[in-house]
Amino acid sequence: MMPTRGYAALTSRSPLEPFAFERRDVGPRDVLIDIAACGVCHSDIHQAESDWGPDIFPMVPGHEIVGTVSEAGAEVTKFAVGDRVGVGCYVDSCRECDMCRSGDENYCPDWSTTYNGYHRDGVSPTYGGYSDFIVVDEHYVLRIPEGPDTFAVAPLLCAGITVYPPLKEYAGPGLDVAVVGLGGLGHVAVRIAKAMGSRVTVISHSPGKEADALRLGADAFVSTSDPKALKPLRKSFDMVLSTVSSPIDLDAYLRTLKTRGTLVIVGLPVEDMSFNAGTLVEEARGIVGAKLAGVEMTQEMLDFCAEHGIVADVEVIDIADINSAWERIKTSDVRYRFVIDTATLG
Repeated sequence: MMPTRGYAALTSRSPLEPFAFERRDVGPRDVLIDIAACGVCHSDIHQAESDWGPDIFPMVPGHEIVGTVSEAGAEVTKFAVGDRVGVGCYVDSCRECDMCRSGDENYCPDWSTTYNGYHRDGVSPTYGGYSDFIVVDEHYVLRIPEGPDTFAVAPLLCAGITVYPPLKEYAGPGLDVAVVGLGGLGHVAVRIAKAMGSRVTVISHSPGKEADALRLGADAFVSTSDPKALKPLRKSFDMVLSTVSSPIDLDAYLRTLKTRGTLVIVGLPVEDMSFNAGTLVEEARGIVGAKLAGVEMTQEMLDFCAEHGIVADVEVIDIADINSAWERIKTSDVRYRFVIDTATLG
């Protein structure tokens, strides 16, 4: 076992603090990654504060990891020492179910999340990227293309792969797409949707974000600070992508869809939401959800973003500032992602 340094929440709702733990030794198919950067996702906070269910403590968060391979097992074929690589939201899966066999490891019922989960032995907890290194089976490691800044590319391992699959399916050249929320997910979604050829409208409760929306490439901006703002948008969009973590008026957004349009939900409000079935039936509209993607599509997303110059807007922080960063995230005081410089672990 290898001694590791990180930051952890020791109990639910406790501040993060320095935490020493152990990683497994490098196995035949493993790579050892020296972590350079780890994005800070709002889901890190939700899980550390037990908003979504039973959690495992101590918890070392972090699933937007970029670093360099410093050791490779004897059977590793995909990577070599010195390669720049990434790790996303999961580090293993059962490899036997229909989902794993079809390349949808993200829907494996027995996957191993990068943190707040268990390794394949079912006993050893997983610890995430708020740490100095990580050991991962090569199958679940991504190659980071040349070009993108290490800190700016890190959030794509969660934010990018959360929005890319539904945009690939429901957006495209000449289609009208609305992105609800201009935060960590939404600002990446705008860039990807534009690169796919869509006409993009940003819908936000914050009127002060209009300039940013247009800077990111949006064609239009609508502020829901006006409660009547959505009415003129009825039957305007082929797709509405909701990236927000607070409840929305589903019926109001469904009515902005054209016939056979689709509302895709990727944000995760804690509260339940409801809608009128007639709003779906009257125009054959649909509501779907999406959760990440398999390894192959995640690599496709990274390559697509590199080709089109897409990264996240980030603020790089020292690990010692993580608690204040979390408080700022709760008040939406970040544009648009914090990324930890893990060299500041010491």
